[in-house]
Amino acid sequence: MKSIVISQPGVLEIQQREIPQPADDEVRVKVIYAGVCGSDVHIYHGHNPFARYPRVIGHEFFGVIDQVGRDVMPSRIGQHVVIDPVVSCGQCYPCSVGRPNVCLNLQVIGVHRDGGFSEFACVPASNAHIVPKTIPALHAALVEPFSIAANITAQLKPTAQDVALVYGAGPMGLAVIQVLKKVFGVAHLVATDRIASRLDRAIECGADQVVTNQDAYLLDYFQQYGRAPTLIVDAACHPAILQQAIELASPAGRIGIMGFSDAPCMISQKDLTSKELAIFSSRLNSARFPQVICWMGDGKLNPDALITHKLDFNQVGVALHLFENEPAECCKILLEFPG
Repeated sequence: MKSIVISQPGVLEIQQREIPQPADDEVRVKVIYAGVCGSDVHIYHGHNPFARYPRVIGHEFFGVIDQVGRDVMPSRIGQHVVIDPVVSCGQCYPCSVGRPNVCLNLQVIGVHRDGGFSEFACVPASNAHIVPKTIPALHAALVEPFSIAANITAQLKPTAQDVALVYGAGPMGLAVIQVLKKVFGVAHLVATDRIASRLDRAIECGADQVVTNQDAYLLDYFQQYGRAPTLIVDAACHPAILQQAIELASPAGRIGIMGFSDAPCMISQKDLTSKELAIFSSRLNSARFPQVICWMGDGKLNPDALITHKLDFNQVGVALHLFENEPAECCKILLEFPG
């Protein structure tokens, strides 16, 4: 089989490897589609401190189970599945309180262990979630990105009364916009980004209004609207955003942070406490795949609004370049593996 491997930072290879055999508690998946994510680019450049090389990247993938380990029911062969990349120990404190995404012994498929940019991949059977065949394969491949949105919104608890602001209209921001608007029906949603084409996609995903963040228009907009945002999500992941979000937020508002920047972030404690704001951070997903699959099956999500490119897996170099260097034209790229 062919596998896409980062052999060392900056070196991407398509290698010929032996088809793997599943361990007792694993299934083997014949990969059909795999999505390109910013974390794949970070591993390629050596910017992910958790990755070890060589590494088969890819943590967003859909396929069909073609073999099972000794402890897995043979009836699982032939199932259409998406793979939750979170592999947890089930024993530590975070796992015991339903937070396996921050397990003390966390392994992420495609980061700590080999992922789905390969013709075949072996994964724990419990991480392979059945997808109804009524959900198109292209859509199923996007369950993982939407699970990120499901995770942050589970903490923020949106309601139909909320006025929401989403910073960033890249893949994660657009997924958050869809979940906030199409699933929870927030009253009013504003998206902000520096790239006009991304703001067009935000409208397609359900935003009621878009504001460029290259200008100081956000405060003016909410003053004219007459209500401050009660729910803010930072999906742009810039350290300067948090203080602005604190200043913009309504008293008793909630702020969600999705970024991994290690740059210092200066905030005013007075601004935070005087409004009694709640700040939530979110990493990966905490067993959100079944919920997202249900939303997708019920037609509450529009994955097509995120997909801009579908490329043969042999074009992975092109895909990484597009993702990193063409944000105006590129949102979600799917790599197609041979059927």
